[in-house]
Amino acid sequence: MKSRFIFTILLYSAIISFIANSYIFIKQLPESLFVIVPIFILTNVFAGMFFASTKSKKMKVCQHGTVLLCSFYISIIISSIYQIILAIKTVPNDHMTFIWSLVLCVAVNFIVFWNGIICVYLTSAQLGVKMRTIGIICGMIPIANLVALFFIIKTTMGECLLETQKEIINRKRESEKVCETKYPILMVHGVFFRDTKFFNYWGRIPYELERNGAKIYYGNHSSAASIADSAAELKERIEEILAESGAEKVNIIAHSKGGLDCRYAISKLGAEDYIASLTTINTPHRGCLFADYLLTKISPDIKNKVAETYNSTLRKFGEMNSDFLAAVNDLTDSHCKKLNNEMPTPKGIYCQSVGSVLRKANSGKFPLNFSYYLVKFFSGENDGLVSEKSFKWGEKYILLRPLKKRGISHGDMIDLNRENIDGFDVRDFYVNLVRDLKNKGL
Repeated sequence: MKSRFIFTILLYSAIISFIANSYIFIKQLPESLFVIVPIFILTNVFAGMFFASTKSKKMKVCQHGTVLLCSFYISIIISSIYQIILAIKTVPNDHMTFIWSLVLCVAVNFIVFWNGIICVYLTSAQLGVKMRTIGIICGMIPIANLVALFFIIKTTMGECLLETQKEIINRKRESEKVCETKYPILMVHGVFFRDTKFFNYWGRIPYELERNGAKIYYGNHSSAASIADSAAELKERIEEILAESGAEKVNIIAHSKGGLDCRYAISKLGAEDYIASLTTINTPHRGCLFADYLLTKISPDIKNKVAETYNSTLRKFGEMNSDFLAAVNDLTDSHCKKLNNEMPTPKGIYCQSVGSVLRKANSGKFPLNFSYYLVKFFSGENDGLVSEKSFKWGEKYILLRPLKKRGISHGDMIDLNRENIDGFDVRDFYVNLVRDLKNKGL
């Protein structure tokens, strides 16, 4: 597939380079414009479509833009060499030939560049705000603009190749329905987030699971509340799902505090009969010393002010039961240790836990890049928020230690930034996680 992409780029690069430097050819054979102009238009409309191999319109546009930018990059190099040679041959005896050739060259490459850059800026999920901003800032600085463009192309090309490969894999295994578990999947969010139709807490993961046969539901509980209150909401939600789906039980995948909420519902609220499995993702089963420290050092006035600001903001969005301080207090080391003694691993439910660690702070993105050092100071290895010592629970424990320098953050585990991480495919990880539940008859 990569060789096919390279061939496509080279083909369009040759076409664009020829058109950009065709002034003398057109001057000698004016009727060639009737061929050159349509070819140039078609190139700007269909570049990259031969490589497409995807049903996603957004990805088709991204591929289109990437091919154009690659072609522009190659054309700029070829055109620069050609125009320098032409200048040596024509200036000063026939300087107008050089001027008009240069005008055509700049115009053609200008159109190709803006077509490509607009396409990738509008459709790429991997460029991010940082890369887009750098591209804009460096755009008018010679040399720096080509360096920035190189990294933009590298990023979008990698995205195109990965997404196309994933789509091919999913099409091949579509009939297998590898994620079609006996019981539906309930995905439970962590603290300070809500399940909304406009921004999925779990990023691209649910869609990947659904296209492989999974039936997905969401917790829809409060963004910030005590573990006991969140657990009560989740129990009601599970009963709704069972009534709606006709299923006898659910498989739960819970992130962060959501794992504690589910454990409480099982151990204290009698939800064990409704649950086939519980998989906790980066859950602080033994709490966060970091939370203890903050609650001790920050003055009551500041804590109350922050809490009221958060709670009042959420009330404006219709969440009347938000309780910021209750949620934070329940995540302290001391409180979680107490809960752990009261919430033993349930019998008859398959229980497993997953954790990950960052290798360097700046991979965690704000604010995890800041909190990483604080958590490390108190508890050692962590994901930017929760210590590795706090993850392990259940009969199976998976600790993700990627070989690359970056590591995997608390947010990466739910695809929060929709980022393709070198050495870790979060979507494929969840597909395999659910596939394993299916193989266990769950």
